[in-house]
Amino acid sequence: MELDMAADELKSVLNRLKRAQGQIAGIIKMIEEGRDCEDVITQLAAVSRALDRAGFAIIATGLQHCMADGEQPEADRNQMRARLEKLFLSLA
Repeated sequence: MELDMAADELKSVLNRLKRAQGQIAGIIKMIEEGRDCEDVITQLAAVSRALDRAGFAIIATGLQHCMADGEQPEADRNQMRARLEKLFLSLA
């Protein structure tokens, strides 16, 4: 399955990933500065959620494109469904 997303969908995912990238840099700095463990864990949880949301957005878009293509043979749709389900579960 190719990453074939509309520009606005891709922009949203990229924004989430860039935000997560900034959060990770902040977490590294916190650790280097010896910040409180609880604060570090809170930020790790936030970045984890951001990455999950980006992944779910990509999977949802794939699912939407798959469902929109009702012309595919049922075997192809079933195979795509199985692949999307596997991807979804990899984030769970």
